[in-house]
This record gives sequence, C-alpha cells and structure tokens, in this order.
Amino acid sequence: MNKTIGLIYGSDTGMTEEITHNIVDEWNTSDIKVIEVSNATLSDFEKFDFLILGLSTWYDGDLQSDWESYFEEFKTIDFTGKTIALFGLGDQYGYGEFFIDGVGMLAKVILENGGEIIGNWPVEGYDFSESKAEIQGEDLFYGLAIDEDNQPELTQERVKKWLDQLQTEASLN
Repeated sequence: MNKTIGLIYGSDTGMTEEITHNIVDEWNTSDIKVIEVSNATLSDFEKFDFLILGLSTWYDGDLQSDWESYFEEFKTIDFTGKTIALFGLGDQYGYGEFFIDGVGMLAKVILENGGEIIGNWPVEGYDFSESKAEIQGEDLFYGLAIDEDNQPELTQERVKKWLDQLQTEASLN
C-alpha cells in the first residue's frame, strides 16, 4: 500500500516555496500533494499518512507569517499515528540565536500531540548559538536545516541526502 504524502509549507519571500518545489522534483516516490499552509484545513493534516512541513523562521525566532496565523489551530491537531518530517530555512549568522526555531516550535506540538518525527538532521556544518530545533542532548535538529543566506551552495546536496534518509526511515522505497 502506498502511503499518502502531503507537503504543507509557508513562504513569505518565495525561498521556502522554491525549496518545496525542489523537494517535489527530487522525490523519487509516489506523488506528493503540496498545500500552502494559508490554504490548509484541519482535514489536510488528517488525510495524509506522511506529512512534510516546511517553514522559515523570521526575526527573533518568529514563525513564518502564514504558520503564525495557523498556529493556534495547529496546536489542536491529533498527530497520533502520523509520521512527520520537517524542514526549515534560517540565517545562522544574522539570527544565530534563533536558527530555524520554527522547526522546533512545530516539532514540540507534533510530539506533544502524539506524532512521530523522522528526518532528524545533524547540526554539524552549521554555525549558530541556539536553536529551538535542536534536540536536547543530541547533535541533531528535528529536521533539515537550510540556510539560503549563507550556504546556498549546500542546499541541493542537503535536500537530496535528506530525502534519501526520509525514504529509508518512512519505508517509502
């Protein structure tokens, strides 16, 4: 049985949207249904077996604006039985104390509401001081960290490696 895959993202400047399209293009499994979080409903989160959530972190650790608007409803979702992967964009030098905090904010809710997170990503290769996305006691983020401001040359390779990891962890291949 093929798992149904939904990718829900929010993008203010178009960067997260670009990474979303990159993920869809690189993915070599069944179709992914892409939904902007500004158009998402509760049923969108419920109808997929596997979810990929994408967002950027703004300013001093703020969620991307559409995720910010949806966050109260997001906190009510029952993620029991759901497998979720996260990716986040941030600026590790300009906002090193808030690097991809949005990923950590979503991860906290997902875990509290019964979900399983896969696709943890090494913190090695990044230069930041703090992140809510860092898993306590491990050298891992809750999801893929992308820094288009300072390391755009690494994005493609990171996305490919992460997608391979997801396919293995989610038994999609």
